[in-house]
Amino acid sequence: MRFSRLLLHSCLLLTASVGATLYSTVGQAAEKVVLKYGIFQESISVAELSSFAETGEPSPTLAAYMKLANKKPEEIRDALTKQVTVSAVVVDRALNNAVGERVLDEVGSTIHTSTNTANRQALRSALVLSASDDSKISLIEAIQKYPTQEVEVEGDRLVDTATKLSELESGIRKILGVFDQL
Repeated sequence: MRFSRLLLHSCLLLTASVGATLYSTVGQAAEKVVLKYGIFQESISVAELSSFAETGEPSPTLAAYMKLANKKPEEIRDALTKQVTVSAVVVDRALNNAVGERVLDEVGSTIHTSTNTANRQALRSALVLSASDDSKISLIEAIQKYPTQEVEVEGDRLVDTATKLSELESGIRKILGVFDQL
């Protein structure tokens, strides 16, 4: 009787610990973006970058940084807001295999954690969460949904990554077609 009570208490404690851990990380999303262009880097808030993506009006800090990096605001905004239509389930299926991991590595060379650890997992999570609301993915949504407080963005690769993200839609459909045939 004493053993079963101890086991029950241990299970309840374990369940409460796991629940508290999951609860504390579920709501976590990026708050700060470190934009990097070669040797230059600037830290801005995700809200600041999101506002620019939505309105096209960069903050004074962001405008100065884009000018220093010799980047056109329209080009950066287009890269951030370019959308790919694909459901969260399809994204999850497509990114959970060897080919999907290569895609994550390519996109992860542009958007990654500040420590460069668990990049695949963080990016996969951000892309699935981006698609979960409206079955659309964009780089700005992936940055907003990134599961760490800080995310680094290699600005010189941003436009190329947006193009790769657009190609991802047809690539995902091809990948899933291969798996459906197996």
